[in-house]
Amino acid sequence: MKAVAVTTYGGPEALELVDLPEVHAGPGEVRLRVLAATVNPTDTYVRNGDRAKVQQADPGPYVPGMDAAGIVDEVGEGVTTGIAVGDRAMAIVVPKGTHGAYRESLVLPAESVTRAPQGTSHAEASTLPMNGLTARLSLDLLGLQPGQTIAVTGAAGCYGGYMVQLAKADGLTVVADASDADNELVTSLGADIVVPRGAGFADEVHKHYPNGVDGLADGSVQNDEVIGAVTDGGAYTSIRGYQGEPQRDISFSTTWVTKYETAHAKLDRLREQAEAGEVTLRVAQTYPAAQASEAHARLEAGGTRGRCVIEFG
Repeated sequence: MKAVAVTTYGGPEALELVDLPEVHAGPGEVRLRVLAATVNPTDTYVRNGDRAKVQQADPGPYVPGMDAAGIVDEVGEGVTTGIAVGDRAMAIVVPKGTHGAYRESLVLPAESVTRAPQGTSHAEASTLPMNGLTARLSLDLLGLQPGQTIAVTGAAGCYGGYMVQLAKADGLTVVADASDADNELVTSLGADIVVPRGAGFADEVHKHYPNGVDGLADGSVQNDEVIGAVTDGGAYTSIRGYQGEPQRDISFSTTWVTKYETAHAKLDRLREQAEAGEVTLRVAQTYPAAQASEAHARLEAGGTRGRCVIEFG
């Protein structure tokens, strides 16, 4: 069974095709024949050594990847999620050792897998699970109510785009950032107000909401530079573990998607929202597994709108 893995940390060229033993679904598990795996920024940390200390707990080679889509080919005993052999499916993956999405066959908890949205390709479906659940968790942590306001940084990115669309579906008013080149894209995602990307974001938000917004999801990782956009007693969530200095009764949280690894109902809800057109699945380009290094190189070059996807089969 082929996988894209890392045996020696480094740049994109460190990714290589390796052979791994076949795996089988046990009780409560599903085996997915992976046909598409999305390339996310977190995958580069598996490859470049940023997570070497944590990875030392497991033998290599190390297989990246947190999003997968393909065909279910084994269902273990006791699975009650309704998934069946032959279903087109998508899944969130928490990498550990050789267990990552960049492999031809993958065994997962049944709660991490749901049917792919109807009418989507495997590549498109693979872009939804991890990024969509990350956005869903951010919204749940912020705890905003319909009619309240949310600001989103990094709105043109995958996480940011899902934040905008899911926030609109939740009945929120969305202020989002964009460069001139991305203004049309972010507007098309449903943002009510688009402000310039970069330094001065908080000041731009205050032009529209003098007291600040009720919540902020910081997809561009600007941390303390954007907290000023949040009203007193509001809420802020980060995607890179930033805690924030206590101030103005703001509720700070960190969005770690691993909390939703087995949140099947939330994952399946994302499927429904994709089918209803409430979220848009964006693929920048697909690459065969043998060219995975090119996908990583393109991601790290910046400016990708939509996700690069590695394809097997």
